[in-house]
Amino acid sequence: MAMKLIKQNTAQRRAMIIGGPIPRTILMLSAPALLLGLVQAIIPIIDGLFINNIVGTVAASAIHYSAPLVGIFGALAQGLSVAGMAIIGQAVGKADYADARRVSVQLTVAAFLGGLILVPLMIAAAFPIAARVTPEISDAVRTYLTLNALVLPFSFIGAVYNAIKNAYGRPEDTFARILILMVLKGAFNSLFIGLLGWGLVGAVLSTLTANILICVWMYYELFAKPGPERLSLAGFHVDKPIMRELGQVGFPSILSSLILNLGFVLINNEVQKYGAIVLNGAGIASNISNLCFLLPSSYGTAITTLVSMNIGAEQEKRAKRACFAGCVISSLTAALLIAIIVPLTPRLTLFFTRQQAVLDVANNALSIYLYAVIGFGITMVLQGAFIGLGRTRITVVISLLRVWLLRYLFILVTEKYLGYNAVFWGSLFSNYASMAITLIMILKVKWVSVIPPRRTTAS
Repeated sequence: MAMKLIKQNTAQRRAMIIGGPIPRTILMLSAPALLLGLVQAIIPIIDGLFINNIVGTVAASAIHYSAPLVGIFGALAQGLSVAGMAIIGQAVGKADYADARRVSVQLTVAAFLGGLILVPLMIAAAFPIAARVTPEISDAVRTYLTLNALVLPFSFIGAVYNAIKNAYGRPEDTFARILILMVLKGAFNSLFIGLLGWGLVGAVLSTLTANILICVWMYYELFAKPGPERLSLAGFHVDKPIMRELGQVGFPSILSSLILNLGFVLINNEVQKYGAIVLNGAGIASNISNLCFLLPSSYGTAITTLVSMNIGAEQEKRAKRACFAGCVISSLTAALLIAIIVPLTPRLTLFFTRQQAVLDVANNALSIYLYAVIGFGITMVLQGAFIGLGRTRITVVISLLRVWLLRYLFILVTEKYLGYNAVFWGSLFSNYASMAITLIMILKVKWVSVIPPRRTTAS
């Protein structure tokens, strides 16, 4: 199956997506995405193992606290990549490859320049943010955010590279990228943290170095590798209609990502009040549970590809069938992961720390967190369908519901009774409640594209 997928050209891949058996197509497209999700989950685990075992609890807590703050600055990349997947995917569905290439070039340039602009803003924001947390982790938060700003332009390119490849129905290329990134991260963590003992600074430098090197590879893949999908910067100029379309489709996803990560920042603010031990335990639980959360949600990318291409090919009923088939496959994957990981929880947390107070928090969190996976996976699959339809504004509603109206309010109301455990129970409640609401929304939506037609110029 894997070799057959890799050998397909763009026309063959399109034919499979708009005409092949739906369950088989989902599995074929999702196999690289599942592996991608697995590696994406392993990367923070590798970081966590190095930081917890070598650098210590304070640094690990600072990284966990800072993650959604980095996500806020990465919201632009998230929005551009979502818009790119929808627009390029529908162009490929129409077999308009010239337009797909035009959008891809504009998307890549916009992402890199956007990342550069945000570097000084993130550095400036690091100081007031660090001043608002407990003194125990303040210096570490400031250091991590300041240095991590340098990663932004390169991580932005990675996000749009994934969008372009997924839009063409080539998730195996995104898996190759993340696999190389994981190997580089592990090697540079060993060098900068393990051998040189640079601690938190070494953790960020390993991320920066790995991302710079992977960008060289991505440039070759997009602009130098021979083939019909090869992009060119020759004669580049800003295409206002394309940029406007990227902005219109991408802005709701940017707003959604901002809302989502700001919600997680506020949640982390509730946790950090209990000290570095509780924050570290929650971070370890998050690293392990991400393995379960990322895999079922990985089907969402395949569903975006299937829906966008089939909508572009005017096959609305097939797009709808693909969405609900994805929900079933995602829920089965989630149930299997829960059955495997839950019994292993006490052994997995021991790899991160031997500090009993931290272990108690992590084990307790995982005993609640992990059961939210089914609801989260189905929600992400349905969200992938909305993106494929170009209805990215709905992702804002979903984010507001899941993190703010359901989870954060739940925490505020129950914290005086449950303490920091309110955060873990809030995750369980919000994921299943948002799943139910999103299902109702998808059942009422019209299965037609809302992306307006755009007049294109000659390539």
